[in-house]
Amino acid sequence: MLEDEILSEFRASEALLEGHFLLSSGRHSAHYLQCARVLMDPMRASRLASALAATLPRDLRQQIGKVISPAMGGVIIGHEMGRALGVEAMFVERPAGTFELRRGFSLKEGEKVLMVEDVVTTGLSSREAIAAIEAAGGIVVAAAALVDRSAGAVDLGVPFYPLVSLSFPTYAPDELPPALAATQAIKPGSRAA
Repeated sequence: MLEDEILSEFRASEALLEGHFLLSSGRHSAHYLQCARVLMDPMRASRLASALAATLPRDLRQQIGKVISPAMGGVIIGHEMGRALGVEAMFVERPAGTFELRRGFSLKEGEKVLMVEDVVTTGLSSREAIAAIEAAGGIVVAAAALVDRSAGAVDLGVPFYPLVSLSFPTYAPDELPPALAATQAIKPGSRAA
């Protein structure tokens, strides 16, 4: 899929929002990608996951034993990536503030894992998910995401394969441009800032 085709999937599902948004990272933006909306259509989710899987080098795809994503936002794309790669998909969640495998999910010591997110902005959630996977015995061989909001600047400590990289500016609370500062921020994500 080309970048225009990917963004048209977001527009068609009304998942590319404009306004004043407080991101999970604590930063502010005039744009928000509501991946839950783009992924609510199973056929669209499948197309996007297949396109994302195709960005991974063939030798890497062959190494992956499991796909793990952080809950809540990564669950659907993680599941679809598992389907696209022909491996099981699990998720980590934060019952007490830090990510962990639950619900009977487990890894074999040294099992090779692809960590999959919906959107990466600062990489904080991704790095926390990677740490949880490693603590459970897995080896994260790469990370993938539908959207890299850092436009290639994020470092996750493993090879990173986004479907699309965008450079919507984000701002710290004390750096807001006047137009954003004059409006109330909306918190559309699943995690409290």
